[in-house]
Order: sequence, then structure tokens, then C-alpha cells
Amino acid sequence: MTSVKTGLENFLSNPPEWVKHKRLGLLCNPASVDRQFRHAGKLIDEKFPGQLAALFSPQHGFFAEKQDNMIESDNIRDPALNIPIFSLYGKTRIPTAEMLDHTDIVIIDLQDIGTRVYTFIYTVSYCLEAAKQTGTKIIVLDRPNPLNGVALEGNILSSDCTSFVGRYPIPMRHGLTVGELALMFNEYFDIGCDLSVVPMKNWKRSMYFDDTGLPWIPPSPNLPTPASALVYPGQVIWEGTNISEGRGTTQPFEVFGAPFLDIEKILSFMGGHILPGTILRPLAFEPTSNKWQKEFCKGFQIHITDRDQYKPYITSLKLLQGILTHFPELFKYKNPPYEYEFKRLPIDLIIGDKEIRKRLENFDNLEEIENSWQQGINDFRKRSEPFVLYS
Repeated sequence: MTSVKTGLENFLSNPPEWVKHKRLGLLCNPASVDRQFRHAGKLIDEKFPGQLAALFSPQHGFFAEKQDNMIESDNIRDPALNIPIFSLYGKTRIPTAEMLDHTDIVIIDLQDIGTRVYTFIYTVSYCLEAAKQTGTKIIVLDRPNPLNGVALEGNILSSDCTSFVGRYPIPMRHGLTVGELALMFNEYFDIGCDLSVVPMKNWKRSMYFDDTGLPWIPPSPNLPTPASALVYPGQVIWEGTNISEGRGTTQPFEVFGAPFLDIEKILSFMGGHILPGTILRPLAFEPTSNKWQKEFCKGFQIHITDRDQYKPYITSLKLLQGILTHFPELFKYKNPPYEYEFKRLPIDLIIGDKEIRKRLENFDNLEEIENSWQQGINDFRKRSEPFVLYS
């Protein structure tokens, strides 16, 4: 297996001359490491002594310690470097001019999850917008899309469902790296900041994360393994419902359920426990926190048997339709707020299109629903081609 060299490692081995003597900021979290598990902050400080002037953190905090949505982090100081850590998921989600005053260049090193609703990519977009206003240079150190860079799935975000879990018209599973997305946001969507992307070496679009030879560090507390990231593009829909997405268990997103589910009815609707690329294994669990805390939940664990055949989004939408069919009185959508939206239904923000939700409720054919978004995916693939960095 050929080991992938991340943007961080490439940047440190061959830094551009114009970085020297500049005040540096770094947007990062615990997943911002090299293959020896050394953190980007420490490595950049060693490479450019005295230049690292500020750190920035995304959702879940600088230490990735915050478990859930809308759990904010405060600004703090780094005890080792004695520099400020500015939270971009606290009083603001947008870097302020006062924050950027500390820096000439902001380096971004974040592990994305390849899914439209994961907020890290929108924190990147806000950094690009703020940097345009202040004349700050942005460098994105690229990392793998853990779901591969080939498969795209899901409807394109509708304009009436934009939020912090969806700012741009992209599909649920978008197939791009964080660097490629940054280029697309900056150029196609006319942000126009001074942006450089340091690409990876040896990354192929067909690679899943465990093909890369890189260590997996959870980018957020409830994505502990590459398997949890693989199911996330579908299983994230439960965040907009009263179905537990497995928070408060050891296998969030892989595990899901609720006290009122009937296993046999769900399996009957799904046509059995063996689905394309996956097996639904019935189980019971008691979440230690979050929805249905300390209550006996019946549900399933998703076991991926063929990740190229498995379609996480349509699989979870079919499960949702099965629950709507058999438990219409007990199933509920989560009420706002959700990710700083206080009026719109969270499920609409997550799915990204009210019409898809209504079609599920009307029990429209899933194959027809899936076919309805194929043109959008084709158009997105063409739009993104100029920003693709890897063959």
C-alpha cells in the first residue's frame, strides 16, 4: 500500500519562501496530525519559530471535546505556545477582523468527512470570506476524503434549505477533498480571497481512508472510526428525528434505534436484513446520553460488507420511510433549534430539500426519488471538474 502524504507533510517538507517572517494562524483540531501523530500546531511552530500567532478551532472545540450540536467553545489560550485559540463555534462562527489582526496568513488543516452537512467545510468558507475582507492569505493543507473521491450521492442542496449544515448547492456525498472544495467555494462562488492549496501526494480518488496508510484521529467525538464516517452521509438524518443516531453509545451512527421500533416490521419493509453492500444486524442498546438516555432502544447496527455497493444516503432514507410507514404516531421530527436555525425543521436542513422529505412522507418510490437527483449530480460533477486536484 502506497502511503498518502498529506498537505501538512508536503507543506513542512517544502515550505514556500513567502511564508517566512509572516505571522501565522492555524485552524485545526486533534485530527490535524502527521503520520507520526504529531500535531500541526507543534510542527508549524518548530518549522517557523515565533511565527505562529493564533490558533482557531471549528465545531466540537480545539480538543474535539464537545459532544453535540450547538455546544459552544470559548476563546482560550494555548498553554504551551501562549497564543490565543479563537473559537469559530462560539459567540461567532465567522472569524472577526480582530481575530485576523493577529495574522498575515491563516493555515487551514482540517479532516473533512465528505458529507454536505459536516460543518468544517463551511467554517473554511467563512474563513475565505473573512480573509477576502481583511486581505489575509489562506493556505489549505489538503487531506483525504475518507469516503473516496469518486462516488457522489444525494440531492443537491435547495436554496430554501441553506444553513450552517449546508451553504452551497452540493450533494450529500460530494466526492471532493477539503482543498478542492475550498477552490470551488473561492472561485465558482466568487469569494475571491488570496488562496493557496497544498495538495497531497499519492492520493487516488478511488481510495477510502483505510487505503491511505494515514492514522485515523476522530475529527469529532461521534466519528470514532472510518466505519462511522462511511455510514454518516445517511445516518446523519436521524439527528432531525426522535430516532437515536447512536450518540451515547460506543458506535454512534453505526447504531440507531428507539424504544418504539419493531425490528421485524422494519426488516419486512426493507426486504430483509441484507441490503446492497450492507447487513442490518438487530440489536438493543441504552444510550448513556442524548436521545432516549438510559432507555431500552431497539434498532440495528449497520455492517458494511461492500463499501463500493453500499449507498449510505438512500439506505437511510429507505429506513426512514419504513419507520414513517409503521410508526406514524410514535415517530417525530425534531423541533428547532438546530445549528443556529430557529424556525425551519432540522430534517429539512439535513436532507436539504423539503420536496424530498414530502416525497418520503407520500411513500413515493425510492428508486424514482434517487433518479430525480441524478441530473443534479451530473451537473455538480461538471461544475467541480476545474477544481479537481487528483486524477
